[in-house]
Amino acid sequence: MRPYRLASLALLLAPAALAQAPLPLKHSPQRTVPAITAGDLMTRLYILTDDSLEGREAGTIGNFKGTEYIAREAKRMGLVPAGDSGTYFQTIPLKTRTFDTTSTFAVGGAALAPFADYLPLTREAFDNPATSIVYGGEVLDTAHLIAPEQASAKLVVLTVTGGFASFASPRGIIRLRALRAAPRIRGAAALALVALDSLPPPVLGFLRRPQAFLDDTPPGQERPVPMLLIGRAATTKMFGGPLEQLAVGAPGTTAALSVRYVVEPVSYPARNVVAILPGRDPKLRVEYVAIGAHNDHIGFNHAPVDHDSIRIWNHIVRPEGADDAAKRATPELQARVDSALAAFRARHAAGATADRPDSISNGADDDGSGSVAALEIAERIAALKQKPKRSILFVWHTAEEKGLLGSRYFTDHPTVPRDSIVAQLNMDMVGRGSADDETGRTKDSVPLHGGPHYLQLVGSRRLSTELGDLIETVNKDGRHGLAFDYAMDADGHPSNIYCRSDHYEYARYGIPITFFTTGLHSDYHQVTDEPEYIDYAHMARVASLVEDVAVRVADLDHRVVVDHPRPDPTAPCRQ
Repeated sequence: MRPYRLASLALLLAPAALAQAPLPLKHSPQRTVPAITAGDLMTRLYILTDDSLEGREAGTIGNFKGTEYIAREAKRMGLVPAGDSGTYFQTIPLKTRTFDTTSTFAVGGAALAPFADYLPLTREAFDNPATSIVYGGEVLDTAHLIAPEQASAKLVVLTVTGGFASFASPRGIIRLRALRAAPRIRGAAALALVALDSLPPPVLGFLRRPQAFLDDTPPGQERPVPMLLIGRAATTKMFGGPLEQLAVGAPGTTAALSVRYVVEPVSYPARNVVAILPGRDPKLRVEYVAIGAHNDHIGFNHAPVDHDSIRIWNHIVRPEGADDAAKRATPELQARVDSALAAFRARHAAGATADRPDSISNGADDDGSGSVAALEIAERIAALKQKPKRSILFVWHTAEEKGLLGSRYFTDHPTVPRDSIVAQLNMDMVGRGSADDETGRTKDSVPLHGGPHYLQLVGSRRLSTELGDLIETVNKDGRHGLAFDYAMDADGHPSNIYCRSDHYEYARYGIPITFFTTGLHSDYHQVTDEPEYIDYAHMARVASLVEDVAVRVADLDHRVVVDHPRPDPTAPCRQ
């Protein structure tokens, strides 16, 4: 990236920041101290989110470098390695699969063309030499979907109101996962969504790329129903006419499918970093309070964009970043963008056009902030003269961005006994939450904004009322002064935050959790998620609270009580 930073951008986007000097693009590392400080967090975050780590995508050299840094710090602090074979690393079996274009899909004996007529969406190999086709109804009309006995062992074709845009967000992906597990179609041979024609070229390009997956299927886990996207031309061959004239359950012709993938290992090991700070009590030290964050992010794009221009556009049009990916600028919003860009460029010498090409998604907030906060907490607890009674288990999970894969693997294959983990405290995106950040939406679509003491809590009472109450007490007694927002924890909230970070992989096994986050913002999953935009004082307050909570739980004379039903660990998550 071009090495300059203009205060004018901060003035345009964040009036509250007028009194603050803009942070630098680069920062020289300083020696850290045992206390949790804003300066330490800043030093650590600029290291972990440097361009040289190329966005820390799991399975790449950048993520490998990031986990090396975290492990070095854990060793320096004196934490005990708790990964594989006496190391700090637990390597997960991450591989990639690429669609094999020699795959075949024939309808009534006529071959369909990959990418033009069909595209596998869930990227799982399957063979079905002869299966009946049936119309299953409208995806979003779940009350009138096909009956289970009609769908059984058939290729079920489903229409999608709104086309692929209905699924072009994290919330849409959650709907897709729920669809595959719906009882009405669980027994289908495969699902075909009529949405290929609405696929934007960038999405088509993404789906043609290799996809990372976890080559590990725990016992008892059902194989999900394969899912494809198909075009309207393919449906004509299947049913001989428009779908609009069909009743749910209407039969079509037959299909023969053989979908294959080329599977390869990732270029560099994808690793959880696992370390233990042993407790002082001889009996309780075999129990653990887990503190977690994820060490990966989403890598980089091959085509740079102008950093400052895209940040202005997202702030106005997509205030929740990638969660607003389907949003388009209205004429009114576009006028605001144009005005803000003109004002920004006018502040440059001689009216020159702003140019700051950027292609790396450095993931400063997501989740560099949680990763370095966990390091600060570790250094603080390691320096205590009197260690907690229970041990503290630190896990920096990998491949969270690829579907919680690192935390899923760790909880399926824990390096300590799973039932010895008494609670898990997860930090993901804890570095923002200013009054200018739109942190999420309520059920009534009212934007939520942050502030200097803002913090979202998710899941804190879903398994253990005691844990949720204890956090409130610690915040008050410890004078942390944080204002908790529970709006995103509401049952059925469309953002489904409870299911979208690593804490859920612990919760599915009945381990009480709390998710600490300062929420979404316009830089979420964008190249603009940089360390220069982090509120380090705020992050230090959050880290201090989590440290205090962890020690308080570790020193209890009993395990925090689980007084709510434990979920089925193999079932899809529902908030």
